Amino acid sequence: MRVALAADHAGLPLREVAAETAVAAGHEPVLVGPDSGEPVDYPDVARELCRAILDGRAERGILVCGSGAGATIAANKIGGIRAALAHDHYTAHQMVEHDDVNVLTMGARVLGVEPAKEIVLAFLGASFSGEERHRRRLSKVLDLERGSA
Repeated sequence: MRVALAADHAGLPLREVAAETAVAAGHEPVLVGPDSGEPVDYPDVARELCRAILDGRAERGILVCGSGAGATIAANKIGGIRAALAHDHYTAHQMVEHDDVNVLTMGARVLGVEPAKEIVLAFLGASFSGEERHRRRLSKVLDLERGSA
């Protein structure tokens, strides 16, 4: 699977861990966003990562900022993106299996390297279950996205 990876300046070290983990698991990384470590605003980085998914350069994305919160909010403002923050193994796979999440967000300042590796593997190894209850709920989420609230 092609996986877009991006981070703001706070998340850059963990982006590298995520990329190495993805490669080791047989996935193809698509690095987007800055590499320099110079300060950059997370909404700009989120836009670049989401664009890579929406234009077909990647199937999923991993987005890292300091806490993960800002990146999650920014990514979820873009139609077609379902981003969720995971700091544990269960959430990382469940959000794909139940909610068809296509962007994992993580906080580099709150997550260690080894847990991050496990989270990345769980996210990339998961598939949407397609169970009726999950399809029904996802349909309602997509209605919200279209402004049918």
